[in-house]
Amino acid sequence: MTLKHLCEDISCNDPNMLEDGSHIGSRIMCPEYSIHTEDIKTYPLSGEDGVFALCWTIHPNNKLYGTIKPSAVSFSYSCSFEEGCKTQMHTHEYLELAYIVSGTFHQRILGKDIIFKQGELCLIDKNCLHQDYLDSASASILFIGIANEMFDSIISNQVADERIISFLQTALLKQKNLWQYLHFKPIDPANNQIEDYLLALMQELIHHDKASSYICHGLLIRIFALLSSSYDISLSSKMQKKMNWLLFEEITNYIKLNFKDISIKQLSEHFHFNEDYFNRLLKSKTGMTYIQYVQNLRLEEAKRLLLHTELTIDEIVTKVGYSNKGYFYRIFIEKNNMTPARYRKEIL
Repeated sequence: MTLKHLCEDISCNDPNMLEDGSHIGSRIMCPEYSIHTEDIKTYPLSGEDGVFALCWTIHPNNKLYGTIKPSAVSFSYSCSFEEGCKTQMHTHEYLELAYIVSGTFHQRILGKDIIFKQGELCLIDKNCLHQDYLDSASASILFIGIANEMFDSIISNQVADERIISFLQTALLKQKNLWQYLHFKPIDPANNQIEDYLLALMQELIHHDKASSYICHGLLIRIFALLSSSYDISLSSKMQKKMNWLLFEEITNYIKLNFKDISIKQLSEHFHFNEDYFNRLLKSKTGMTYIQYVQNLRLEEAKRLLLHTELTIDEIVTKVGYSNKGYFYRIFIEKNNMTPARYRKEIL
């Protein structure tokens, strides 16, 4: 069975068919009712289920069919729509990965109209304001909703490239002023490996047992690794600069709180980037490498302690994170052109 056939089957052919006006239907497709109101879609499953799927099948007779998996009760939902109908403007409390199984899909994201073609994907930040358009042409769209905890686990495996990790990292850091999305286009449209992974993911969500969350986690790791290696990512320079700046602030704040015993390995494990990334980021923003940046923080703290405490120099050396007194003296003199004792005497 292909992914297209599976999506059509589960969204259109379930004997438990819900019609327009059902409560769960508003979860699947809520038509626009106000240009001034923004809906916030909460995560629909329990904490143990880190991923769910919403499947849309659009028929040319202006009919939409949809379903959600997993679901305690299997169902399909159907509704009629007028040409050009839009969903209510909304955001999610989770991240959403949309895959265009067939046809095209039109969304308005942050005030910009975007048309996604078959085989393309869109990853939307949990704070990103958007709405969907419904057209009369046939289409099938698979929306994968992923809980924040699941995303955190995915990026900890470092399978994605830095552009994706930067996007995920800023979302997971709850930066409310960065509302963005990523548009993925296949480098080789003939490569259908993403469909194999998504088909396996859907089959697991339909089956849904105690092992499903682990299997889905593994499949999502494969999906994001594939997105990193086999897709072009549309990322504006403005978005990249903003993400880099937010990450720079988060990373330097973390270093400042932990500079006494920080290591680049610890930094890499905490933020899920390769060690070289921190050198490049700090160099671009401060002109210093990671080692130089940490060293500068330690020396500035040492100067503060020399001036405002009665700690001995040996105590200060230990307090700012150095075990080698001779090394501390050498870099302090290089930085300030005097010994710590002379600095304390002359500045005071």
